[in-house]
Amino acid sequence: MNLLLHICCAPCAIYPLKVLRDEGHQVTGYFYNPNIHPFYEYRKRLDTLLDYAEKVNLPLIVSEDYPLEDYMRAVVFRETSRCEPCYHLRLDRTAQIAGEDGFDGFTSTLFYSKFQNHFAVKEIAETLSREKGPLFYYLDFRVGWKEGIARSKELKMYRQQYCGCLFSERERYMGQRPDYKNLPGSTGA
Repeated sequence: MNLLLHICCAPCAIYPLKVLRDEGHQVTGYFYNPNIHPFYEYRKRLDTLLDYAEKVNLPLIVSEDYPLEDYMRAVVFRETSRCEPCYHLRLDRTAQIAGEDGFDGFTSTLFYSKFQNHFAVKEIAETLSREKGPLFYYLDFRVGWKEGIARSKELKMYRQQYCGCLFSERERYMGQRPDYKNLPGSTGA
């Protein structure tokens, strides 16, 4: 299949890209992450991805805008449940681009991170697939968590220390990361 892979950052793309290519899929990366703050962090992650994409011959679509306002509107007054609107914002745009550009389907590196609410991301992607048409291609990439980390360190990639938003930055440095391991549909990875 010709798949559009939403990518949150280069380190999180390593394992999913390997698996998808090993399965014989043609993969194009898509970087759309208005949740990443501050802008300096956004640029650092994007620059790391651009460098990696060039090294591994990954075609890449990069959103030209940085719609910080769209992200803020989606999460305002939802600080404790902000992840679901954030997932929806990014996956909605991914499904839209996949449909407009003729991809067979879409997926996301969000399925690689053990720090994301895997169940919520999957549910949102399935709903968007039904509503917008492009097939949602599901794989649980968390099984390759350690492999992806090791490879990103070998490549001396910039490795961020938080999901991207200001809230996750605060949680990371104050030791308050959410625990999604015991939610329905979670493998505990």
